[in-house]
Amino acid sequence: MTDYLFLMYDDGQPTGDWPSYFARLGNAFQGGSRIGAGTVERKGGTDQAPIAGLGGYIRIIADDLDHARAFLAGNPVHEGGGTIEIRELPKGE
Repeated sequence: MTDYLFLMYDDGQPTGDWPSYFARLGNAFQGGSRIGAGTVERKGGTDQAPIAGLGGYIRIIADDLDHARAFLAGNPVHEGGGTIEIRELPKGE
């Protein structure tokens, strides 16, 4: 099993029920949260604005990327036309 992040953007109109969606994920659900305001810092560099529209994340476990994609069904952000970026969390790197 591999860990994946769903990075969810605020560019749609979320529809659906979060508790039902989390129940559908079952044991694949490993946590998540909304993301609040913040800043981007770089040593010796200038501050930059955080990624525009990034609103939250969900961490799941799945067999592979296709399996992870299957967990998009029912996600309120995805169902509302919003963008979800799926990223693998490689082990041991």
